[in-house]
Order: sequence, then C-alpha cells, then structure tokens
Amino acid sequence: MKTLGLCTLAALSLSACATGMNGGTTGNTQNNVVTQYPVEATLLNIYTKARSESLVATVGNQTATADIKVTPKGQMTYNNKTVQGTEINTINKVNNQVTNQSVAINYFTIDPLVFHGFTDSTGKYSLSNQTTAIPKMATVGASSPLITENVYADRSMRKKIGTYNQSWSLTRDSNNRAWFCIDTSSNLMLDMDPEGTSSECYKINAQGDILASKVTISQPSNNGTNTVTFTSR
Repeated sequence: MKTLGLCTLAALSLSACATGMNGGTTGNTQNNVVTQYPVEATLLNIYTKARSESLVATVGNQTATADIKVTPKGQMTYNNKTVQGTEINTINKVNNQVTNQSVAINYFTIDPLVFHGFTDSTGKYSLSNQTTAIPKMATVGASSPLITENVYADRSMRKKIGTYNQSWSLTRDSNNRAWFCIDTSSNLMLDMDPEGTSSECYKINAQGDILASKVTISQPSNNGTNTVTFTSR
C-alpha cells in the first residue's frame, strides 16, 4: 500500500497517505487503562476513509507542508480482482509555495481487510503480499509483519523498482491512548534515496479513531543518518 514518503528540499516529495476518523471496537480496560486497541479498524481509518489533513516539518530554515485529501472510489478492478479503491491526492509545499502534486490509489478488499497494491500518477504499479492476517484487536506492545510490496515502473511489470517490507506496532501513549505505527523498510517512493526508512505513526483512542499523526523519515548520509519528522496540525 502507498504510504508517506518525504525528503528534504532538494527532493522534497510526499507520496500518499490517509488518516481517518471513525470505526473500531472498544478495547479492554482495567482501572481505566486501555490494554487493547482495534488494529483492523485503525488501518481502515488510515487508508480507506474520507479524510483531509496537513503535515508540516521544518527542514533547515524552510517549512515543508503536505496537504492530503483521501477520497474513497468504490468498487474497482485491480490485477484481475474486484477490489475497493481509495484515492490519495497530495499537494506538497515549501514555504507555502506548491512544489508538486501527486495522486495515488490504494486497492484493498474488506472482511477481512487485505491490501493488494497501489498505482500512482507517475505510473508506478505495485503488488502486495500480505504476510500475516490483520487482527481485529491487539494488546499494547504487540507488533507484526504486515506486507511485502513489489513495486514496478508501470503496469506492464517488466521493470521492478524494488521490494519493500512493512510492519506495524502498538505502543502506549497514555492510559487511554496509543501510538499505532507502520514501519517501511525503505522510503517507498523516494527516488533520490530509496535506502532510507520511514515510520508513520497515528495516535488513536480505544475505538481506533485517529487523533494525531507524525511521520519520521530517516536517510543515510555521509555523517550518519538524517532524520526529519512531519507532524499533523
């Protein structure tokens, strides 16, 4: 599935992402402490529900912004399968000046939730292999592999760009809040530096509602690792 990809000004480029608002099941509580959170509902909220948000980061003395709008597209056909699609439209700005715009579509089926791949406005075409089933609920501290994604230059699939692994984890933020994070082994669509890693995290409540988000991009450099964090506003 298409996730956030960001880099610094020389190649400041935001791919696709979504956050959502609704759905989920109440986690188990003990002494007002939520011990479980709805993983499937959270992923549905992030990637499949209508939503708009802005992410911002300071890179050097410049402000980078990504305005993201997610729009469900309904039933579609992808890789000869009947699926659901969600369009992610992203407008990137530096110091409030538009630098580029991208459009991507994630393809998935529900009941159970399975991701099948994405396409984007550059022509890229991916096929996802969901390595483990997505649980309805998970306990704070849990983590699991999610998908392996093969990304191709176009739908002919003659030229593979790379293979990327994604996993999820759930950590406590407070008694009734948690951070749900999706880690990607490479910056999925960073043409300038595909060897970096990304972690997109969403603060959620016991129903899986998205309360805040942040994306941390790490890129290797001659002096170690450069890290930039984008946060919702």
